[in-house]
Amino acid sequence: MVSTVTTTTDPAAAATAMKKSLGLNKDDFMKLFIAQLQYQDPLKPQDPSAMLDQLSQLSLVEQSYNNNTTMSSLLAAQNNSISLTAVSFIGRDVKANGNTTTFDGSTSSSLEFNLPSSAASTQITIKNSSGNAVGTADLGSCNAGDNSFAWDGRDSSGALLPAGAYTFTVTAKTSSGSAVTATTYTTGKIDGVDLSGSVPQLTIGPTSVALSDVISLGV
Repeated sequence: MVSTVTTTTDPAAAATAMKKSLGLNKDDFMKLFIAQLQYQDPLKPQDPSAMLDQLSQLSLVEQSYNNNTTMSSLLAAQNNSISLTAVSFIGRDVKANGNTTTFDGSTSSSLEFNLPSSAASTQITIKNSSGNAVGTADLGSCNAGDNSFAWDGRDSSGALLPAGAYTFTVTAKTSSGSAVTATTYTTGKIDGVDLSGSVPQLTIGPTSVALSDVISLGV
C-alpha cells in the first residue's frame, strides 16, 4: 500500500522561520525604518550615509528571505521527485543491501550474498522475527563473488515455517580457518512504497528496504 506525503511551501511559515532565526523579517525592518523617519528631528535629519547603510541591510534581509523561500521550494520539488521515482519501482525486482527475506509460506526464497574471496566452508543461519535461529544450511565451498541459496522455508527439523519476514547471516571460512566476511542482500519484488519517513521505504511483503540501499533493479 502506498502512502502519500504532500509538501507545501508556505511563505508565511518561511517568514516566521526567518524571524525566529534572525529576530526580524523584511516587513519588521521596513516598519522600523519608516518609524525612524517619522520621528527624526527635523533640525537634525538622518545622515544620508546611515540611511543608505540601513537600506542596504534591508536589501540583505529581503535577499536572505527570498533565498530561504526558494530553497524550501527546491527541497519540496526534490522530495516530490524522489517519491515519484520510488513509486515507479512497484512491480520490479530489487536487490538491496540488507539481510532480510520474505517467505510466502510455499515458494522458496533466494538468500543472496557476496564473498570477497573464495571460502572452503560456508554456513547460512536463518532467524525469525524474534531473533531466534530456526534453521541452518551448510553450503560447503563457495567461490568469490555473488552466491545464492534457495531456502525452502523449513526449519532444522524439516517442518514448514509460517509465512513472514526472516533474517539470515552468512559465516564463511577459508581452508586455514580464517573468516571471510560476506555481504548479504535483500531481494524480491516490490509491492508497495512507504513515504511516511524521511527516506522512502520499498516494501516486499512484510519486508522493507530503504531506497538509499537499493543496488539494482530488474524488470
